[in-house]
Amino acid sequence: MSLVGPRPHAVDHNELYRKVIPGYMQRHQFKPGMTGLAQVEGWRGETADLEAMVQRIEADLRYQRDWSLGLDLKIMIKTILNIRSPNAF
Repeated sequence: MSLVGPRPHAVDHNELYRKVIPGYMQRHQFKPGMTGLAQVEGWRGETADLEAMVQRIEADLRYQRDWSLGLDLKIMIKTILNIRSPNAF
C-alpha cells in the first residue's frame, strides 16, 4: 500500500461494480493508498447509490491519468486539512 492512491474496496464490491461501472477494474493498476483524489474530493466512506460510486471511480481514474508528484503532494495537503474538518469521518 502506498500513501496516495485509489482506496481499496471490499472484494464483494469489486465483483458487483466491475459489472456495472465501465473501467472499474482499471483502478487496480495503481497500488492502493491510504488517501486518494476521490477522498479529498468528498467521495469517501460508504456510498449511498451507484452514482456516488461512479463519481469515486472517475476520480480514481483521473488520478491515474493525471498522476504526478505534485498531485500526490496536493492530495496529502488536502488530506491533512480535511482531517481537522467536522466532515472528515
